Amino acid sequence: MARRAAGGAGPRGDDFSFVSPVVKYVLFFFNMLFWMISMVMVAVGVYARLLKHAEAAMACLAVDPTILLVVVGVLTFLITFCGCVGSLRENICLLQAFSVCLTVVFLLQLAAGVLGFVFSDKARGKVSEIINGAIVHYRDDLDLQNLIDFGQKEFSCCGGVSYKDWSQNMYFNCTATNPSRERCSVPFSCCLRDADEAVINTMCGQGMQAMSYLEASAFIYTNGCIDKLVNWIHSNLFLLGGIALGLAVPQLVGILLAQILINQIRDQIKLQLYNQQHRADPWY
Repeated sequence: MARRAAGGAGPRGDDFSFVSPVVKYVLFFFNMLFWMISMVMVAVGVYARLLKHAEAAMACLAVDPTILLVVVGVLTFLITFCGCVGSLRENICLLQAFSVCLTVVFLLQLAAGVLGFVFSDKARGKVSEIINGAIVHYRDDLDLQNLIDFGQKEFSCCGGVSYKDWSQNMYFNCTATNPSRERCSVPFSCCLRDADEAVINTMCGQGMQAMSYLEASAFIYTNGCIDKLVNWIHSNLFLLGGIALGLAVPQLVGILLAQILINQIRDQIKLQLYNQQHRADPWY
């Protein structure tokens, strides 16, 4: 016994733990923060969804921003719930589920970025398809309408490829058989802004599709939003890289902390089994 104690090879005391409280509670509060954020996202998404009419919601289900908000919020809630409970209860299964889910999300984001860069032409076509679909449903969904208006004002653009893309919308369609009062018009967000204008003229886009590019350019933005968006991306690669890094770092930190805690819990289990075996030893 004296030789074993002197050599330091004996079992550790019951009060010793391999599990670091720092790692455990940092991971817990890290997940708690994002867990609360996810609940806010789901609440806002559900509330915005319930405010809409059922017909409009069904008509624009594929491009509804609230659906995306709810889905992302629910996924974040489930993942961070595993991280919260797993770290607090020192549950290896929940921590592994948390780590695997974060790894899958990180790899999907990485793959999406690489594929978007490699297949930029196809990505451009997909973006064009999404924008055209949003134009079609512009009047069906207030959130989508506000999002499009915001994008057109910020990027100083109109439509997908050009301002005449608004003819795809049933209200703005420029055919002679269209009975809409907005026939051949474009949304007010396409109009050139006047700094001295105190009140926005929502009818400023009236009849613009019937004009030529040169004539319309005196009143509205004639360039489409796709080219403007592509140019903005090329001009802000460092900003987008910083945002991507900002999203990736918390995920990698969460994965690292979860794996460290899993290994510490396993070492603690081994220690407990070791102590139990030596308690049954009459020479212990």
